[in-house]
Amino acid sequence: MAETTTFEAAAYTAQGTARERVRLPEAVFDGIVNMPVMHQAVKAFLANQRQGNAATKTRGFVTGGNQKPWKQKGTGRARQGSTRAPHWVGGGTVFGPQPRAYDQYVPRQVRALARRSAFNARARENAIYVIDQFTYDTPRTKALLALVGRLGVAEQKVLVLTDGVKPNVFLSGRNLPNVHVMPYSDVSTYHLLWSDVVLIEGTAIGHTLAPIAEEPLVATREPRSATPAAPIRAVRKSAKVAKAKAPKAEARKPASKKTAKKAAKKVAKADAATAPAKKAAKKSAGTKRAAKKAAPKKKDR
Repeated sequence: MAETTTFEAAAYTAQGTARERVRLPEAVFDGIVNMPVMHQAVKAFLANQRQGNAATKTRGFVTGGNQKPWKQKGTGRARQGSTRAPHWVGGGTVFGPQPRAYDQYVPRQVRALARRSAFNARARENAIYVIDQFTYDTPRTKALLALVGRLGVAEQKVLVLTDGVKPNVFLSGRNLPNVHVMPYSDVSTYHLLWSDVVLIEGTAIGHTLAPIAEEPLVATREPRSATPAAPIRAVRKSAKVAKAKAPKAEARKPASKKTAKKAAKKVAKADAATAPAKKAAKKSAGTKRAAKKAAPKKKDR
């Protein structure tokens, strides 16, 4: 008979404060790890999740194809009896999948052995933490996320096992992609092997841990100083007034430049308005000169 070993796990409070290490029960954590049994249990678990709804139609279930496409003889083609035969496009499928059950049965004792083996595998890796008690009055994702971060396992897959059904703890971890919460009695081999770290509530394995003084997760605000608020407000007002005056003083300096630019723009607009008249006058003068040149000269008598 194989020798049994004992394991100890680190214990923490629900806020992540470290406690004394806890000895894990030997009834479950006996040190035996049976790999073939775990493989059988996981394979059966995944197979039982399948619905088995895949279905295809044989030639008898495809619509149409009742009439012979052409006569038996005289066409030179190969004889055909239906357009829904498997070798026709749009025809039936041969040996396709049909709805069936993928259920696999694993004996109860084999399932229990696989479950213990998964627990022992995580215990050998020091990946089991004991939490004294989850006392959540309301669902708080922030509290569970702070606990996971304080334990240093925020980047790993965390399985939280509670003592019985605790809806508030379940709702607190439902929105965390790497955290899965479930009762200790419902855990399976698949869930244990899926996780990297397992958090077990102390009362679920028979440990009732006394409460201890908690360290605050969030730093408290420092008390306000006893200095009067009136001088501080006066300083702030003076700073605001100085900031408001500074842009006005800077705006006065380039005022002359702005006026010069405006005057130049007005002159340019006036030139642009008179430019068409000047062009028309030049054109008329040019046409008059051309007409004089083209006119025949008078001969002297």
